[in-house]
Amino acid sequence: MSLDKKRSTLALLALAISAFAIGTTEFISVGLLPLIASDLHISVTLAGLTVTLYALGVTFGAPVLTSLTSGVPRKTLLMWIMIVFIAGNSLAAWSGTIAVLLVARIVSALAHGVFMSIGSTLAADLVPENRRASAISMMFSGLTIATVTGVPLGTWVGQQLGWRAAFLAIAVVGVLAFLANVLLVPAGLRKGVRTPAREQVKLVTNGRLLLAFAITALGYGGTFVVFTYLSPLLHEITGFGEETVALLLLVYGIAIAAGNIIGGKAANRNPITALFYMFIAQALILFILMFTAPFKTAGLITIILMGLFAFMNVPGLQIYVLTLAERFVPKAVDVASAMNIAAFNAGIALGAYLGGLVTDKLGLIHTTWFGALMALAAVLLTGVSRSLERKDHLKTDYPAAAYKQQAL
Repeated sequence: MSLDKKRSTLALLALAISAFAIGTTEFISVGLLPLIASDLHISVTLAGLTVTLYALGVTFGAPVLTSLTSGVPRKTLLMWIMIVFIAGNSLAAWSGTIAVLLVARIVSALAHGVFMSIGSTLAADLVPENRRASAISMMFSGLTIATVTGVPLGTWVGQQLGWRAAFLAIAVVGVLAFLANVLLVPAGLRKGVRTPAREQVKLVTNGRLLLAFAITALGYGGTFVVFTYLSPLLHEITGFGEETVALLLLVYGIAIAAGNIIGGKAANRNPITALFYMFIAQALILFILMFTAPFKTAGLITIILMGLFAFMNVPGLQIYVLTLAERFVPKAVDVASAMNIAAFNAGIALGAYLGGLVTDKLGLIHTTWFGALMALAAVLLTGVSRSLERKDHLKTDYPAAAYKQQAL
């Protein structure tokens, strides 16, 4: 279904607020690790489990819970997601031990996984077919802004009022998102379709979808090889002061938000071709950063360009997976969306892990070309997928509704 433009924009805004709250929760622990470790008298490595278990909770929880809740009306499910989210962050705010905090993080991660899975299909259903990628882009804009602004803002709150206050603040944002969803998201959205086991088997054995998931993990994760260690890179390699680095991270966040919007518009007509060129640009920029990072002006320009392309691929990746799912496994579209959310988080985990290995073994500057290699791998896989799309188009006259956005 589609609503009039004003109503759909307000509904998308409510989803974006939810995505901001959920995105902030995902990355908040990064800035709070030293505070958590000191307060709970544990090692920073042990405190780091608040990041690791969260990512695993999203990766494995998203497809499972999305499948189990497929029969629940979409708005009702959205309400329960935010209630669980608020509960998880409230529990984190009152945690007295690392065990309780880890449980709280897993609870929040489960809400994250389901929301990001159904959020894409909800956003797509709110607008006409030719605006689906832009709608998903708007929903994801909350996540992209949270990715950069959530960590410094949460760290600042934690330093001023204690790390628990940061989680409490996120819970408050969750309450605001809950109210926005109640008031602005329409109740008449299509219901989720319960996915039979045989359809789920089709989903995880379909080569085209598995290829798309691999593209998501590599293409999205490539930038995280560098982004995870962007603060020390700006400080130690480029030579910016610590206070300046915080400001530059906000500039980077603005570039990410702009890139996300551009990516949504670019992917509306032909997502796979748009992704192909986005990944080429991303790989080139990451490679060039190896040479420009030691110089303030050139390094800053390159890093802003890296931010511009970092999340530009998100709308295209999500709409492409939805399009493939509608074509090959139409009874498992929501689960396919959940699998792609899992692939996004797997990419984050892989990129961050590889970035740590490269930093320890070779040094910070080498995260740049290693991230470029991941993006280049995404280019190659996207090229394969693009070729398969062309062959399909030549062999079969797909119905316009199924292939409208794939005209090659």
